[in-house]
Amino acid sequence: MVTAKRGKAARRGAATGALVIASVLAAAGCGPEGSNGAGGSAGPGVHSPAATRQKAPMTLPAPTGRYPVGTVSRHLVDRQRRDPWVAERPHRELMVSVRYPAQAGAGRYPRAAQLLPDEAAGFDRMNSFAKFVHPGKVAWGATRTYAHEGAPVVRHRGRLPVVLYSPGGGDPRAFGSTLCDELASRGYVVVTVDHTYEAPAVRFPDGRVARSVMPQEAVRAQKAKRMTELLKKLAAVRVADTRFVLDRLATPGAGSALPDDLRRAVDPDAVGMFGQSAGGFTAAQTMHDDRRIKAAVNMDGVMGYTQRDDDPSNPSTVGTDGVDRPLLLMGKEGDTHRTMPSWGAAWAHSTGWHRDLTLRGGEHAGYTDAQALIPQVARQLGLPEKDVRAMIGTVAPERAIAAQRAYVTAFFDRWLRGRDSGLLDGPSARWPEVRFVP
Repeated sequence: MVTAKRGKAARRGAATGALVIASVLAAAGCGPEGSNGAGGSAGPGVHSPAATRQKAPMTLPAPTGRYPVGTVSRHLVDRQRRDPWVAERPHRELMVSVRYPAQAGAGRYPRAAQLLPDEAAGFDRMNSFAKFVHPGKVAWGATRTYAHEGAPVVRHRGRLPVVLYSPGGGDPRAFGSTLCDELASRGYVVVTVDHTYEAPAVRFPDGRVARSVMPQEAVRAQKAKRMTELLKKLAAVRVADTRFVLDRLATPGAGSALPDDLRRAVDPDAVGMFGQSAGGFTAAQTMHDDRRIKAAVNMDGVMGYTQRDDDPSNPSTVGTDGVDRPLLLMGKEGDTHRTMPSWGAAWAHSTGWHRDLTLRGGEHAGYTDAQALIPQVARQLGLPEKDVRAMIGTVAPERAIAAQRAYVTAFFDRWLRGRDSGLLDGPSARWPEVRFVP
């Protein structure tokens, strides 16, 4: 697909570039203009023999910061809220992962898997690449991150800033591991959130697996012609999840999002957020709704309740009101505040600092770990180059990853740490892949 076009091709699911929260619906087989998705959801612990025969696990790029990275997972229970998707669940339960700068010697601790087996099985069955990569062909659970489980927190002068990460619609929290590991290696505490029953599969410590209900929800909404209402609910649930995690950042004891040593190390007044696709919308909307978020990055996420990125109807309040704190928009080729009504509205109404950057030759999924993984998938499965371009664009993957790391880090350094490198002031000869949109 040529990403600058606005015809039928521009309205397909997340695998070909739609920037909407409805990418989860495409992954579930219910996207606009037909399905690019696998449909259905995964059962616990199910693995295809084809996946387990994969010769070599895929790898993610190593972080470049000065610190090794540690990680812990936390199970959070919101006893003030019934689960909005599964009525018989009396409380909303979330799984989050926390990445942080670790002490030297962290390498003695095991590297965390990107996805646990149940989560990998769920992602194998329900993801937005299924038009090109059929279920059972990739061992998604074999990849390791660069975060070491349980490694001691670095001894650090002063307090560490916190950044939250929300994944794209229908994606697991682990699908942003490259950027999250990078930020942790540069001295940030990064909290990634799974949105339970939207993500393909979420495994809890007691072995329960919460599988996505989005395929059924989407079918019901389409039949009832209530898709806008479903999209509004998706966004509201995501924002409520995020605000609950914010509440738990400072909570003592077992209910905290952070273990004791990290809770004492973080700066509660230096909190930012970023996300891709629906996660980018979530980051911007949460900043609009909650002043604890000081700065947000939206990576390629439409900020309206629509299944088309060129549709101005049903705007969100982050669009109609704008925001008064720093907002960075990072889009694929062809998607800017001049071409996307929801971005244009937020741009026009925001009084805080804001920038709009385009990754030349970039595609929607390229703002996730797909940028690193899809070329490896293509080599293993013999996929044609046109399929790779449809998924992650034409920009060289290593350059796309480096550019995202540079600009996201520069943004949070500027607004959470007061360290201004000047990178966000205008075009850089070092990064010709990045265009500043006036």
